[in-house]
Amino acid sequence: MPVPMPMERKQAAYSNLDERYAIQGEKYQGQQYSHIYFTRLHHMRNLLHALVPSWKPQLPVTTVLGLEEGKDCIIVGTLYKHMKLKPSILDEYSKERSAIPLVKPHNFMHPDDHLILEDESGRVTLAGAIPPPAFVTGVVVALHGKETSAGNFLVEDVLEAGLPPQTALSSADEDKYVVFVSGLSVGSGTFNPLQFQLLIDHITGHLGDDNEQTMASNIVRVVVAGNSVHIAPRFVNGQTVSSKDQSRIAEPIKELDIMLTQLVASLPVDIMPGCHDPANFSLPQQPLHRCLFSGASTYNTFSSCSNPHQFELDSVQFIGTSGQNIDDLYKYSDAKDKLEFMERTLRWRHLAPTAPNSLGPEKQKVRLISIPKFSESGVVVMLNLRNLECSTLSFSTNFDA
Repeated sequence: MPVPMPMERKQAAYSNLDERYAIQGEKYQGQQYSHIYFTRLHHMRNLLHALVPSWKPQLPVTTVLGLEEGKDCIIVGTLYKHMKLKPSILDEYSKERSAIPLVKPHNFMHPDDHLILEDESGRVTLAGAIPPPAFVTGVVVALHGKETSAGNFLVEDVLEAGLPPQTALSSADEDKYVVFVSGLSVGSGTFNPLQFQLLIDHITGHLGDDNEQTMASNIVRVVVAGNSVHIAPRFVNGQTVSSKDQSRIAEPIKELDIMLTQLVASLPVDIMPGCHDPANFSLPQQPLHRCLFSGASTYNTFSSCSNPHQFELDSVQFIGTSGQNIDDLYKYSDAKDKLEFMERTLRWRHLAPTAPNSLGPEKQKVRLISIPKFSESGVVVMLNLRNLECSTLSFSTNFDA
């Protein structure tokens, strides 16, 4: 009986580009976020000014203070969205003192919302061809229009920064895949250990026929995009945790480490923090501490990464988050789906405009990927580095009679 030859896993050149998201000893000194918005406006205005000559070359560019009634012009500034339902710290204070808790909506939009444009010289209320549901606070844009007798700025056209220049994709003649998985939620009621084990066995080549094992050998990296564990809210409310509860908190992390160790023994794995993981809450989230993964961290194929996470694989550039920025856009704006929100961040050239932190039309090629929660769907996403085509792998432990 012939003995099957072992398959060799393909390799891909990897470069981690997370250095820009590292927090190096910065301390909060009670300052506001004005300096961040100023820096954002300064950089984005330079980009937009360079685009204006090919957009509206005949129009002058002015400031809010330099507006003249009835005169067509272009102004560049940061959008502020006035939202009637947007929560404030006073609302939180009122909720604490009220016997009846305030209702917290999932989306804060209201028909009375309106947009304001602000630069260093002042601010002006916007009207016309700039629908408030499509924008959020923090986006820097150039606007063509004129000041009205009421003191508003009537917008006729909007210029966004668009996609940055892109290096050409290198031509490849073989299939190599990156697997993206998110929302494992180890320790939650929806987590299915068998389902996750099936995923691990498939990726490591211990499951399936020859064709499936050949496909698995083409997987060059796994990216775990946040919310890998679930810790009960009662353990993270700021109260002192008993020694008994400390062990309960550690159980999901230990279980995740055992499973990740199986993966990193076979191929490289990047893990990003998410909003439910033991990391700092605000973006950019710093990498999960390696001491949490006593087994997986002993392998040089294990990489604990930041959120956002940016890297290059065989000259293909990746940037992604664990979803907080897109969830935030849903709270403050409207779109038909999450992919449209993701597309807007590219057009605005800002990964998280609603948060106080920074991150065209020239035939750039971009693949947008929205990763489903694995604990609820059993689905992971595979990207082919050769042509950027996506496919899904679905794992189920349900057996129909």
